[in-house]
Amino acid sequence: MHKVAVIIPARYGSSRFPGKILTPVQSRPLIQWVYEAAARSSLVNRVLVATDDPRIHDAVAGFGGEVMMTSARPRTGSDRCAEAAKKMAEEIIINLQADELLKGPEMLDELSSIMMEDPAVLMGTLKKEIISPEELWDRNVVKVVTDNNDYALYFSRSPIPHIRDRVFNPPLMKGGMGGFLGNEEGLPGKTFFKHLGIYAYRRDFLFLFSTLPTTRLEDLEKLEQLRAIESGFRIKVKETGHESYRIDTPEDLKYLENKVLIYEQRKDPH
Repeated sequence: MHKVAVIIPARYGSSRFPGKILTPVQSRPLIQWVYEAAARSSLVNRVLVATDDPRIHDAVAGFGGEVMMTSARPRTGSDRCAEAAKKMAEEIIINLQADELLKGPEMLDELSSIMMEDPAVLMGTLKKEIISPEELWDRNVVKVVTDNNDYALYFSRSPIPHIRDRVFNPPLMKGGMGGFLGNEEGLPGKTFFKHLGIYAYRRDFLFLFSTLPTTRLEDLEKLEQLRAIESGFRIKVKETGHESYRIDTPEDLKYLENKVLIYEQRKDPH
């Protein structure tokens, strides 16, 4: 029997939205929405928040969640997960970011299955097809390309792959408002994929990953998963039809509150 733990690495600081994971949404802090979505997974045995901030610790403990204090040293969320996992016994560790709201628990089940079905897989993640030019050109939407065996070749904030014989014009930016003005140029099917920022690790590989030095491409793109690829390790990628929502700004949170969380609350009342 495989034991799966979801660790949610959580920090208070954010350059664009400080304290966002403690922001109340329909009477519950955002971190509680993330935690409870993870707890609904049928393949996950344990959900835990790892943080170095007493405010987050107290908020999680306040709604009855499991929480562990870590040091302030970790470079990335996965490094914080590694620190917490040293005090845990689960074989498979899933890193779920504290500002990554799952619309349902199915994505965690899919990610757990990647690891359970093939013991040779050391690290796994998910991708979803990009169908809009807005997402393709948004640098906050990370893109991934994979080989014929569904292992990642590269992750980037830029549109990849580049199609030499077809020109894609980026949508125009709204003046001073952020966001995009869409265009009518369609994207070819099953060509562009976004990476959903959820990772599964074998316990021992997570510990190894946390000892690897920060690599050049990791630093340039600010994408921790590139550390594994640059160091010669493979990442298995599964396509999902399910969705998650990344909260980077107050506007993102308002959109979720109005369009997504109301539905989730009706489906899973508290």
